[in-house]
Amino acid sequence: MGVATETLDRRDAVDLAAAAIMVGLTFSWGLNYVAAKISYAGYDPIFLSIARSVIGGLCVFGWCRWRGSALFTPDKTLVAGILAGALFGLEFLFLYVGLEHTTVVRNTLLVNTMPFWMLVGGHFLLGESITARKLVGLLLAFAGLIAVFSDKLSANGGATLGGDLLGAGILWAVTNIVIKRSKLVTASAEKLLLYQLAGAAVVGILVMPFAGPPVRSFTLLPTLALLFQAVYVVAFTYVLWFWLLRRYPASGLSSFTFLSPVFGVLCGAVFLNEPLTVRIFLALALIAAGLIIVNRPARKQSPG
Repeated sequence: MGVATETLDRRDAVDLAAAAIMVGLTFSWGLNYVAAKISYAGYDPIFLSIARSVIGGLCVFGWCRWRGSALFTPDKTLVAGILAGALFGLEFLFLYVGLEHTTVVRNTLLVNTMPFWMLVGGHFLLGESITARKLVGLLLAFAGLIAVFSDKLSANGGATLGGDLLGAGILWAVTNIVIKRSKLVTASAEKLLLYQLAGAAVVGILVMPFAGPPVRSFTLLPTLALLFQAVYVVAFTYVLWFWLLRRYPASGLSSFTFLSPVFGVLCGAVFLNEPLTVRIFLALALIAAGLIIVNRPARKQSPG
């Protein structure tokens, strides 16, 4: 699809089709929490980041070659692509390093502050104005996320502060803003993803000497979990996310990411027999209400 056609396809608000796709994506990313937990039994997290990036990148590259997509045509995206790739790699590095110094719960909440950073960045850099309605909706959705983990938020007397400050939410938002503000917004979703996967692989390789043994136990289930993350989550859902990001308001799409950890808890209950409490249903109700408020189309004032 040509650049001119894609420009005509851009939307001013998140419509029902995009909302349905985002629910499916966030469910997949929630399921990815389960897959990651299973794969950690067999592989070091940093090695997993490299393997996911390389395997997913090869899948995307093979798909592009099969379709005859022109990945290497000069389009003035190289500098922005390198920057987006570096940010993407640092985001996951901070995520993994942060997990060593804080709780999974606190890290999850901090990563999912991304919609707030996106709202601020979108206001000043993307022309997506902050409104009281959007802010109330995001606060409501974030309250739902806190409700899920409210019984596990102990900060160990401040001992986790260093890890808390490494929350990757701001890097996630900055990456999205770089994409929306640069020539990357005209690049194909596949090329955009390949830039980021290359960045994640390079950052992972640089850090790998300081990590643990790459393979802990080469067994079937962790390997299948790794392939699920690389082939489905990375090669398919990320392409779809970037396709949406180039067409719809970033702040509206970002608000849906609050669903991801909630779906992760639900999937953990279903697939790992982890405890499920009434908080999860309260959280879903609060997040759903917040998403409706954030993405409700603004009323058009009648003329004169």
